[in-house]
Amino acid sequence: MSGRQEQVVPYRGLITVCAMMATLMQSLDSTIANVALPYMQGSLSASSDQITWVLTSYITAAAIMTAPVGWLSARFGLKNLYLISMIGFTVASMLCGVAGTLTEMVAFRLLQGIFGAALVPLSQSTMLNIYPPEKRGSAMAIWGMGVMVGPILGPTLGGYLTELYNWRWVFFVNLPFGVLASAGMAAFLPKTEPGTGMKFDWIGFGVLALGIGGFQLMLDRGETMDWFGSTEIIIEATLAGLGFYLFIVHMLTAEKPFITPRVFKDRNLSAGLVVMFAVGMVLFAVSALLAPWLQNLANYPVETAGLAMAPRGIGTMAAMMVAGRLSNKVDARVLMAVGIVILTFSLYQMTGWTPAVSDRTVVLNTMLQGAGLGFVFVPLQVIAFATLEPALRTEGTALLSLLRNVGSAIGISVTGALVTQNNQIEHSVLSGFVTPLNRAFQGADASLMPTTARGAQMLNAMLNHQAQIISYNNDWKLMMLLSMPMLLLLLLMRGPKKGSGGGSDHAAVMD
Repeated sequence: MSGRQEQVVPYRGLITVCAMMATLMQSLDSTIANVALPYMQGSLSASSDQITWVLTSYITAAAIMTAPVGWLSARFGLKNLYLISMIGFTVASMLCGVAGTLTEMVAFRLLQGIFGAALVPLSQSTMLNIYPPEKRGSAMAIWGMGVMVGPILGPTLGGYLTELYNWRWVFFVNLPFGVLASAGMAAFLPKTEPGTGMKFDWIGFGVLALGIGGFQLMLDRGETMDWFGSTEIIIEATLAGLGFYLFIVHMLTAEKPFITPRVFKDRNLSAGLVVMFAVGMVLFAVSALLAPWLQNLANYPVETAGLAMAPRGIGTMAAMMVAGRLSNKVDARVLMAVGIVILTFSLYQMTGWTPAVSDRTVVLNTMLQGAGLGFVFVPLQVIAFATLEPALRTEGTALLSLLRNVGSAIGISVTGALVTQNNQIEHSVLSGFVTPLNRAFQGADASLMPTTARGAQMLNAMLNHQAQIISYNNDWKLMMLLSMPMLLLLLLMRGPKKGSGGGSDHAAVMD
């Protein structure tokens, strides 16, 4: 193994750049299309309900196809799978850019998610392979920037591309990165021999896909279909429950299951999977909610809203660099605890936000929130694999990406549905305080009284505005409550043994 490692060292920097481009390319596309949806809706003649499939089709496909990355990497070789994934992702991106109908767009986004699913876990495995144990903290900090900063900067970049050119450039921007990353990996990544005599667990993969797909459809369609008052939602929920149940039973009873059960016996990885799920929910949900909050409630222009969200990425990058340098000197659990406290505090501050909040407060809070996420993410990559068997590392990285994708999809769907529901509930509650005897109406202009058409219209607009503020604040509280329990999970994790360098042979993943 040492000889193979020495051959990789001269090209370590180039491989790192290519891995970063692939990671950034995939993570950007999870959010870069968000701000372009209204423009796509007009071009593709889609309704507001239909156009959301542009987002959910990509996330769901990526979540489902993340699970078999470990087997595919071992069966066909890490380098071969890497090249196929990058080329397929780039071609699918170009097809999305030229799509003329909603059906074509959804189909091409599905392809983009299928090919892109392997890019993040393969990039992580590659970085773990080419760096020695003592430098893994810094390597994970570099790699983590692409994973964490991509979704944060996606709306900002997507807004500028849409404003300066058109929405199709949201997808065309992947072409130069895809070509460079593919060429670099083809030239510098060491050749890996594919495995032989390996069988694929089609049953396990099928029931897992059924569970994830059914669950995501239920969340996406639930709000518009009146949840369990709809036969469609009941069917989707039943299929999701059946899929997850059969997957667990099959994994525990099959001779060679789709996911090796002993991977969950590692306490660090199991706790890390739960933390990653929560991080995915907070990262994507807050990003998806903050943009409309700034534009619709605080009346920020599109470009200003994008700039106001940019400090979140700056805070994440700065925290990742610091955490990477400290990872070999400070216990990873301590760094994660600091990050969770910072993240929880920033979300607590947001629970009291109103449209009157200052620009300075928005910028500082988003930067603080990004720093909290950065301090959690980098040490998590180190501690999650500290005690894991080397042979299970690729499967572990795939599971981490799977939980991050599933968490992000659930976070976006749940928080979006809650904003809509709570807006209606709070509007009804506030309306109960509107009476002619309310002192707020004493001395008011007669034309502005609720009994007039103009007054009723203005009052309804004010109630809607206040109801939205409360609804968003409730979602910030939910994100805060999801962040706090992560501290308890740190108690389940164990630090790496001294001299183990993280407890894994960094070259073993490429076998």
